[in-house]
Amino acid sequence: MSTPSSSSSSSSSSIWVLSNIKLQFFARIRRFLQSKATRKRFDLSDRFDTAKSRGEHNNKIEKLETVQVMEKHKEEEGEEESAIMLKRTVKMLHFGSWEEKEVAANEIERLAKEDVKVRKLIAELGVVPVLVSMAASPVASRLRAGLTALIHLADGTYMNKALIVEAGILSKLPKTIDLVDESTTSKLAELLLSLSSLANTQFQFPLASLDFLPLLRHILETGTCFDTKQSCLGVLFNLSTVLDNASPMVSSGVVPILLELSSVKEISERALATLGNLSVTLMGKKAIENSTMVPETFIEILSWEDSPKCQEFSAYILMILAHQSSLQRKKMAQAGIVHVLLEVVLLGSPLAQKRAMKLLQWFKDERQTKMGPHSGPQTPRFAMGSPVNQREAKEGKKMMKSLVKQSLHRNMEIITQRANAAGESSKLKSLIISTSSKSLPY
Repeated sequence: MSTPSSSSSSSSSSIWVLSNIKLQFFARIRRFLQSKATRKRFDLSDRFDTAKSRGEHNNKIEKLETVQVMEKHKEEEGEEESAIMLKRTVKMLHFGSWEEKEVAANEIERLAKEDVKVRKLIAELGVVPVLVSMAASPVASRLRAGLTALIHLADGTYMNKALIVEAGILSKLPKTIDLVDESTTSKLAELLLSLSSLANTQFQFPLASLDFLPLLRHILETGTCFDTKQSCLGVLFNLSTVLDNASPMVSSGVVPILLELSSVKEISERALATLGNLSVTLMGKKAIENSTMVPETFIEILSWEDSPKCQEFSAYILMILAHQSSLQRKKMAQAGIVHVLLEVVLLGSPLAQKRAMKLLQWFKDERQTKMGPHSGPQTPRFAMGSPVNQREAKEGKKMMKSLVKQSLHRNMEIITQRANAAGESSKLKSLIISTSSKSLPY
């Protein structure tokens, strides 16, 4: 039987346990309510932020649409103003005074710089004939305004170039430039260069009557600006790519000028390229052969180690001149071409080396090598043992031996010093063996 003291102690301990459980329960409830209130507060803030961002996004879209509408409106207004301005300019160009025509030409130049579509539209409005008449005017300011407008109208538009040529610009240009300043002359050459690109197209370029060739020749003879001369040489090159143009070009006297300019390194490449195109025609080849500057000029250009393209063009022209012409080969040998060809074989570009080796082969065994009609020089055949054949063979052998010995002894040390690479040294050895006095019969 339990005592009163023991029963009181057990009841107090049970009360303490119960109160402890209640405290833990209320603490958990409090933490739960606090976490729920925090989540609710965060949800409300997130909703507020989302609504705010949506509102800002909608405002941005509305502002962007407003800006686009304003820009489109301004663009339409700008196009409308440009159309009105273009209409006034064309009207002024057709019906205005000469002063107004100059102002209109300057405005057309400004509008033509914007876009190819604008250039085509301007040309379709019939302004080309008026501008051509201005470009043919003896008044310098009028000439300059017309040329500048035509240059920009022709830029990148095949049809506009054709319209300018059809308007008669090539026959209406002034024949001399004595009263024109250098800048206007440069614009004139620039326009002709742009129009000459039609020579290689299906457009019927007026090939038979190239009335502007005397003007080009005059610019090349009297001009001082290399850029202007480059443009003129570009015109002649474009024309020379068409074989039918060789006759009027040679008749106009451009060959002596091209030969003279080919000695100027700054502009030599285009001059030589044009001569190369002319040399494949009978008339052009004859005009080059008859010049007192040939073959010395081309042999000198062969020595330009810093101009490989010029070397290649020069060797090409010399090959054409030497082909089936014993007289030209004799002139070349007397001018000392052999030792120059040896240097080109060693130090020239691959194409220049190939052409120089071909020329050396012709000089090496001209009499004994049998060549086809397109493989190199050919000489008339004589009966073996005839006096003429023996005399020519003896003279040729003596001349070639002398030239080879002189050139080898005089230049071999210089060539050896230049050819430092191993490949060049081996090439030199093989060349010495192949071009020795024993392997060259004359």
